[in-house]
Amino acid sequence: MATLIKFDEEEPIGRGGGIETVRLSAAPLPEQRFTMGITSFPPGTSIPLHSHNTIEQVTVIEGEGEAELNGERMPARPYDTTQIAPGEMHRFLNTGSAIMRILWVYGSTHVTRTFAETGETVDQFAQGPGQAS
Repeated sequence: MATLIKFDEEEPIGRGGGIETVRLSAAPLPEQRFTMGITSFPPGTSIPLHSHNTIEQVTVIEGEGEAELNGERMPARPYDTTQIAPGEMHRFLNTGSAIMRILWVYGSTHVTRTFAETGETVDQFAQGPGQAS
């Protein structure tokens, strides 16, 4: 059941402010235990502070910005990678002058986000504070 997922043929999901996500595992294979995709951030944009119900690993693949992990902001450049445990608050910010892209991998096929601002928990691609669905 091997599949080639063509990035340019996948439908982007608007996240608000020009931020877009392309899921690279929207239809998991039987026994698949992870979800992955790419999120693109225009200059000056960020996603709300949040946590997940599962582990997450994020690699910056283009551009530069900051990773905010449990209240600490640190520079993030191509190939810098975060490891984030369930429940840890985090977000990514594009502080550069070009698009920043991150590759994310979750340790589950069912992912939720809990927003720091409201405490609300939603499915990963549901609408959140200041975001389009």
